[in-house]
Amino acid sequence: MPTPNHTTPPPHPDVLVVGAGPTGLLLAGDLAAAGLDVTLVERRPHTAANLTRAFAVHARTLEVLDARNLADELLKTGRPLTRLNMFGNLSLDLTRLRSRFPLVLITPQYEIEQLLERRARAAGVDFRYGTELVSLTPHTTAVSAQLRSPDGELTELDATYLVGADGVRSTVREALGLPFPGESVIKSIVLADVRLADEPDTVLTIGGRGDAFTFMVPFGDGYHRVMGWDRTHEVPESDPLDLDEVRRIARTALGDDFGMHDPRFLSRFHSDERQVPSYRAGRVFLAGDAAHVHSPAGGQGMNTGLQDAANLSWKLAAVLRGRAEDTLLDTYHDERHPVGTMVLRSSGALIRVAMAHTPLQRAGRTVATRLFNTLRPVTSRAMGMISGIGISYGRPRGAHPLVGRRVPDLALAEGRLYELLRRGEYVLVAAADGPLPADVPPHTVRAHWARESSLLVRPDGYAAWAADAPRRRTRTGKRNRPQK
Repeated sequence: MPTPNHTTPPPHPDVLVVGAGPTGLLLAGDLAAAGLDVTLVERRPHTAANLTRAFAVHARTLEVLDARNLADELLKTGRPLTRLNMFGNLSLDLTRLRSRFPLVLITPQYEIEQLLERRARAAGVDFRYGTELVSLTPHTTAVSAQLRSPDGELTELDATYLVGADGVRSTVREALGLPFPGESVIKSIVLADVRLADEPDTVLTIGGRGDAFTFMVPFGDGYHRVMGWDRTHEVPESDPLDLDEVRRIARTALGDDFGMHDPRFLSRFHSDERQVPSYRAGRVFLAGDAAHVHSPAGGQGMNTGLQDAANLSWKLAAVLRGRAEDTLLDTYHDERHPVGTMVLRSSGALIRVAMAHTPLQRAGRTVATRLFNTLRPVTSRAMGMISGIGISYGRPRGAHPLVGRRVPDLALAEGRLYELLRRGEYVLVAAADGPLPADVPPHTVRAHWARESSLLVRPDGYAAWAADAPRRRTRTGKRNRPQK
């Protein structure tokens, strides 16, 4: 990627990103690394820590970070988990994932944010913390944003495109007047950061029993994050929370409170299932929780937002650098909206399994988990969806079956595929005399492998084109099949 050389913030950035969570940071860093002028605004002051609710970094997200040379560094901050055990009977063996990262990394969200912010700053992003988006006005060729600075001064900034990555209470979404249909799934979830006298047997502790559900995960600094819910005690979020209530919920759900003590944070929140109907409104886009929000079951929220950003960033870069028409940006909604819907459904199904409370529901849960553990195709599909490596995009009629599918980290003559993707360009993988696409995008990185088939890999790691070599006749008259 070209190295930007910013000395002063651009008066009219190519892209204004609103929200400095993981989604906004990845997107801004990608665009700046592509040589574009990017301004990122965040209403929190830089010294204010973002509330860490996400801890799980799934395989596909690690692949996305690997394509930015960040995965190995992030792995050092957390603990890998190769098996997910949920609800006592359901167990997913992640070592079966066909990925360089057959695991889920347990690490706090702030570790990812710090890593992505360092990258974005190094690439030249203009950060403006303590700055709030007040309103926006879309125009034919730009978007005007009214901003309030930390000292209360109102200024106007024009950008060619604007991306709202500003969370569930998105100011961008509200300014556009877009609906956010859905419902609250769980009310009055308790949230606590505590020390434990007794360490659990597993890194990720999840359990539902009786009328309670509890999730527990280590920060890595001696504290554990605990989330719990009690069906019999749903109270307003404004009600005070004490450690005794958290202990009681954990004992009901897990059979043990592990000697919780010394809380440094106690709060309540609720969990919604919502999705905006359109991820694009002219020159404005929505990503992450601003576009979709769902239950924490499966730990897919932050991962889905990061993959939104990876899908959108290369398309914005291609259009802004004159390499593609603006219509390419429509495919962001076309590809990511169905993924958001799928995540809402899958996480919703998981949380409803956890919330089962009648004898019939619990019996159904037992039967379902047994089938899940014995039917390998079902288990593999579930792992692919939760980890993200099974997610694919639609392909045109008549296209090769690989088109729209995630491409794994291939071993090529020039190195690993995901090392080549760090250049932010398409990668054409072909044999020396293999088939080639009619149109190769400019600046495409060319690579070779021993197989006879060829494929063109998008900057986000999905196949844009693929073809098999024609079958060739041998001296005996038989036709050789291309290697798979």
